[in-house]
Amino acid sequence: MRFIEKHCRVPEGDLVGQAVQLAPFQEDFFYSVYDNKVHTRTAILSMARKNAKTATIAFIVIVHLVGPEAKYNSRISSGARSRKQAAEVYNYASKCVEQSQTLRDLVRTVPSHKKIVGLLMNTEYEALAAEGATAHGGSPIVAILDELGQVKGPTDAFVDAMVTSQGAYDNPLLIVISTQAPTDADMLSIMIDDAIRAQDPSIVCHLYTADRLAADGKTEIPLTDRKQWAKANPAMGLFRSEADIADKAEKATRMPSAESAFRVLYLNQRVNMVAAFVSASVWAANRAEPEDEAFLAGPVYGGLDLSATTDLTALLLTARAGGKVSVRPYFWMPQMSVLDASKRDRAPYDVWVREGLIRTTPGMVIDYEHVARDMAGLLADLPLAAIAFDPWRMDRLKSACDRIGLVLPFVPFIQGYKSFTPALDALEADLLKGNVCHGGNPVLAMCAANAVVVKDPALNRKLDKNKSNGRIDGLVALAMAEGAEAGPVEEEVDILSLIG
Repeated sequence: MRFIEKHCRVPEGDLVGQAVQLAPFQEDFFYSVYDNKVHTRTAILSMARKNAKTATIAFIVIVHLVGPEAKYNSRISSGARSRKQAAEVYNYASKCVEQSQTLRDLVRTVPSHKKIVGLLMNTEYEALAAEGATAHGGSPIVAILDELGQVKGPTDAFVDAMVTSQGAYDNPLLIVISTQAPTDADMLSIMIDDAIRAQDPSIVCHLYTADRLAADGKTEIPLTDRKQWAKANPAMGLFRSEADIADKAEKATRMPSAESAFRVLYLNQRVNMVAAFVSASVWAANRAEPEDEAFLAGPVYGGLDLSATTDLTALLLTARAGGKVSVRPYFWMPQMSVLDASKRDRAPYDVWVREGLIRTTPGMVIDYEHVARDMAGLLADLPLAAIAFDPWRMDRLKSACDRIGLVLPFVPFIQGYKSFTPALDALEADLLKGNVCHGGNPVLAMCAANAVVVKDPALNRKLDKNKSNGRIDGLVALAMAEGAEAGPVEEEVDILSLIG
């Protein structure tokens, strides 16, 4: 920290050319990372936007490039989602050293490759982008992930390449500096939750986030609460404009459409900025275990969402007892496409297959007869009332059922606004009342986290797979099961035909 404040200069803005003065939250982070009693292997700093994230990354780069943490012939890499973001880190770091009389003669910048070379110890820093093809190769002793919260899902090929490239060192350092990810199922959220839960001294996690609920656990804190702004914006009052936050908070209060973005970007809360159907907190509040007795007593309703040839097929069963809705989820994928689908969707399907949470059918494409035989065993002796299905591809499953002599109470469910609106209303009511017992199934949780709704001009709603962040088949099937329980949607009367 003394090195940074003595030799680094502010590269832009009103204080350009002046000596850097680290903020208390930056000092706290550096103490935790570099004065750790054990070697820090992973460090996470998460805060709202405009809190000197880029500057903090640049200071870390310079310390390892020509400062007290520099090591002979070592490499430092920072990774961002886009070339523009990667260039911002490079530009800040290069300008920072160029403004310093003591540092500018110790480095050589290569703007075309977003690279800085430390001349004294032959160190090298390079800014990488997920859009490029340079993540593979090289062995950085320090890898810095910029805005990891933008990664959707639990896995990412670019991040994997950055992390695995550190395998040449016994004591590498991975640093993540980012605002939070929208959902619990995203990579950064998983890393933060693991760091908090594990209490591993080699993992440093500084999370600056506003509280959503008051101490009673029920009352929602208003967006205009300045104490909560400070919790998410550690630079507020220093170089983070409080007036700017106040302006955005007032706008978010007036305009509900701006609330989600404000919560993510200014309060550093996990909120899907798309119109998510169910919040993470509401879903978590419904994780009670399903009751087997409810399925034995019945009636049992189902929702069946069939997949394309290589995707996820979902069957959700529900049974209501004492006001609670017990849920049994079943999923299928083609065995030979699991690994490809895991990479494509950035979801651990292979892990879930090993754990028995996803069933597989032989071959590269979904085998509907295999699904039908599985269903015959799963549904045997259950008091089935109705299984809602979307007619798309249903002819293939029905043919498979006919071949094995399986007769089920199928009822059609067109996945449009007319069918989905009452089904979603019923499911939403059960979720908000805490009546859904889904048992925390991770595949279904992924589907719930990804699911978003779209509305027509009359404010009818439906789940839209094209607008969602990932697979939502399980939640679609759950909504269909609720729709089956509610009964068929009445046909609309064609007024024009009546009046001629």
